[in-house]
Amino acid sequence: MSTEPTQRRPHAVVTDDSHFMRSVIADILEEGGVEVVARAGDGGEAVEAVAEHDPDVVTMDVEMPGMDGIEAVERIMEAHPTPVLMLSAHTDDGASVTFEALQKGAVDFFTKPGGEVSMEMSRLKDQLVEMVRSVAGADVTGSTSTAAGAGGSEVAAPAAPAAAGYVDDPTLVVGASTGGPAVVERLLGALPRSADLRVLVVQHMPEAFTGRFAERLDDRCEYDIREATDGGRIGGGQGLVADGGMHMEISNYRRGRLRVRLTEDEPVNSVRPSVDVTMRSAAEVVDDPLVGVVLTGMGFDGAAGIRAIKEAGGHTFAQDESTSAVYGMPRRAAETGCVDRVLPLEQLPDAVLDCIAEAT
Repeated sequence: MSTEPTQRRPHAVVTDDSHFMRSVIADILEEGGVEVVARAGDGGEAVEAVAEHDPDVVTMDVEMPGMDGIEAVERIMEAHPTPVLMLSAHTDDGASVTFEALQKGAVDFFTKPGGEVSMEMSRLKDQLVEMVRSVAGADVTGSTSTAAGAGGSEVAAPAAPAAAGYVDDPTLVVGASTGGPAVVERLLGALPRSADLRVLVVQHMPEAFTGRFAERLDDRCEYDIREATDGGRIGGGQGLVADGGMHMEISNYRRGRLRVRLTEDEPVNSVRPSVDVTMRSAAEVVDDPLVGVVLTGMGFDGAAGIRAIKEAGGHTFAQDESTSAVYGMPRRAAETGCVDRVLPLEQLPDAVLDCIAEAT
C-alpha cells in the first residue's frame, strides 16, 4: 500500500482585542484547514506568541489598547520575521494606519466588514482563509523584508538616465497583488520624472484604500499620481491608480495623452480591478512605447495582459521569486514565455528605463 505525504496545516496566531472577534476569526480559520496555535488580545501578546509558537502567519488587528498592531508588526519583523495579515477597518483612518503597517513589513490586509460582524465575516470566510493561506506562504526574510519596507520608509533615489534621453511618450502599466503596495512604491520611487512616463497601476485592493494608496505614491515618487476616475486623462509625468472595485481600461490615446474608463463589468480572474483588463486595453490602444511589469501577488492575473503587451511589440518584465512576497502572479506571467526578463525588485527600475532610452 502506497501512502502520500500529507501537507502540514498552516499554523496561525490570531490577534484582536475583542474576545468575540478572536473566536470568530479562529473558528473560520480552523474550519478552513488552518491550525490556530495561539490567540492574542493585544500586540504584546502577539509578539510573545510568535516567539513561543513560531507560526506560519499572524492575523493582526490594527487598533488595540496597549501595544497596537503597527508596533507589534515592527517588533515581530525585527525579532522573529513572520508573515502578517492586517485586519483593517473599512475606513479612511483604517487605510492610513494599514499602509503604515505594510510599511513596517506586514504582507497584506483584509478589511473587516461593517454591520453585523459575525454574519459578514461568515460570508467572507472563504476569502479570509484564502488570504491567510497565501500570506502564510510569503517570504519575509532577507531581501524580501527590505523590499516590503520593513523597518523603514526610505524610498530609493530616482535612477540615473541610462542614456542621453528617452523615447517620446512611453507608457508603463504595473500590476500587483499580495505584498504589492510597498513594492509598487519602491518601483515608482526609483523612476525619474525626466523619463516622462504615463503610469497606470493596478493593485488588488478594496475601494476605500486605493485613493489613499494613490496619495502615498504621489508623496513618494516624482510623478503626479491620483486615483482613476471615469474619463480621467493623463500625460507625461502623471499616473493613475485603478479604483478599487472597478476595472480600468484605456479608452483613448491621442497626442501622448491617455483617457481611461472605469467599468463594473464582471470580475476577471476573480478580481476587479484586473491587471489583465488594463494591460490588454493598453496593448490595443497605445501605439507608442509600452512597458508592462507584473509584481508580487497570488493568482494569475496579469499573465494574459503580459502576453498582449508582448504581442503588441511592448517590453515585459516580472519580479523574481527571491524578492516577491508571493510568487504567484510573476510566475504565471513568466510561464507564458512572453516576459523579456525576470528580475529582482531593485533591478526593475533600470530595466524599465533601459528599454525606453534613446539609442546613442
